[in-house]
Amino acid sequence: MKDEISKKRKIKIALLNTLVYLSAGIMILMLVGIIGYIFYRGLPELSLEFLTSAPSLVNDTVGILPNILNTVYIILITLVIVLPLGVGAAIYLNEYAKNKRLVKIIESATETLSGIPSIIYGLVGMLIFVQFCSLGTSLIAGALTLVIMTLPTIIRTTQESLKTIPNSYREGSLALGAGKWHMIRTVVLPSAVDGIVTGCILSVGRIIGESAALLFTAGMANNLFYIFESFLPEKAGSTLTVALYMYAKERGEFEIAFTIALILMLLTFIINLSAKFAGRALRKRKEK
Repeated sequence: MKDEISKKRKIKIALLNTLVYLSAGIMILMLVGIIGYIFYRGLPELSLEFLTSAPSLVNDTVGILPNILNTVYIILITLVIVLPLGVGAAIYLNEYAKNKRLVKIIESATETLSGIPSIIYGLVGMLIFVQFCSLGTSLIAGALTLVIMTLPTIIRTTQESLKTIPNSYREGSLALGAGKWHMIRTVVLPSAVDGIVTGCILSVGRIIGESAALLFTAGMANNLFYIFESFLPEKAGSTLTVALYMYAKERGEFEIAFTIALILMLLTFIINLSAKFAGRALRKRKEK
């Protein structure tokens, strides 16, 4: 009887392992297929002139330099604003807040905000930043809208990372005479750097892939700005995702759209890799 049970269990385990490996293989094949198809369609149109020139109907040129710069500006502005706000809010909720009921309400609110469709954020950003704050259709209005979108992600990932740090770290630091803020700055935050980097990577991914909210707030113009001009009102500019939408949906130029998709994929990979290296450098500095 036991032999029959063990045989049935072995068969079930083998079947489950087969299904797991099959699912993983299918996912890998899908990923490789998507990446390969994007490279196949987008690589022929990729050139230095395409990357370093602006689109012009007069000169009959197609370039995406303004879109690349606008995307970088949007990422930088959003992260500069959202990281201090998100990490600071997470520290307060986890380390300072005494009213646990209020903390639960705030956590529930952040989880609800993270599930709201981006088109709604775009409408709210248009009403508040573009019209009420008189920023106009501009990069700064788009960045502020993305700050609201990505703030819940930063707060939740940082907060969960802070919760994983043992209380013995805090108690040991306080027992040695450190103040609470000194303890958080020198012990807690370096130990939670993985969660902060993860939240940063997730936020960058959402910023790069966002188009619906930016159509209403940042605009569709292919303007070329310097970094400090991007902070000014009425400086409209389209990011790579907005340009991809315009070329694919409005103009039907799918080859250019696939080239932009290829650049987006490479840009995401570079930024994520840079964030991981930064996190590794911070961990090594903490260990020293």
